[in-house]
Amino acid sequence: MRIKVINPNTSLDMTASISRIATAQAGVGTTVVTTCPKQGPVSIESYYDEFLAVPHVLTEVQREEADFDGFVLACWGDPGLDAVREITAKPVVGIAEASMYAANAIAPQWSVVTTLQRSHHMVFSTVKKIGLGDRCASVRCVDLPVLACESDPDAMLQGLERAGRSALTEDGAEALILGCAGMAGMADLLSDRLGVPCIDPVAAGVKFAEMLIHLKLQTSKWMTYRLPEQKERG
Repeated sequence: MRIKVINPNTSLDMTASISRIATAQAGVGTTVVTTCPKQGPVSIESYYDEFLAVPHVLTEVQREEADFDGFVLACWGDPGLDAVREITAKPVVGIAEASMYAANAIAPQWSVVTTLQRSHHMVFSTVKKIGLGDRCASVRCVDLPVLACESDPDAMLQGLERAGRSALTEDGAEALILGCAGMAGMADLLSDRLGVPCIDPVAAGVKFAEMLIHLKLQTSKWMTYRLPEQKERG
């Protein structure tokens, strides 16, 4: 089994961190190839960034598509997820979706701890799109930029601990989801500090993709995700 994990931003340091977690979580017989686009935003922290990134994500999926059994989009907003599902029949997993499914199985209420405060609406919109708004106790932000995951991981971890503790004691959360692919590797540390399950979204995405591939489940082409109609393109 071969899975392509795509970091939608262009940060090579973040791509390397994502690759370490994705490779460590892969089961026996699974090969993970982690990539990022050559063009696009260096981090995704706004709707504008998302829209800039999506065309390059589509290109990454189409490049050598036949060589892979499934794809993982390693950004918590799952940018371009529906569009990617239209261009391949192979399973496509967004790490936000996968991490919420995992949290839903282990806790009655959970919270997402993420980066900039301006991302709050984007993150909760993703939760609502998946249909799990009633299970989400809160979205808490540490108000540090995405790239701080690489440039100042200690500050990011301390911020996550503070935000996570508030989610547990004030919001009623019983598990936490790390709301950024750049937080790869911090879930176990945070879980040890807070004493609750903390979900690494990249790890959840890889395991969910493996499950779909093992079950021989492909993306439905019945209607919504069928291949895009051929059109003249200017």
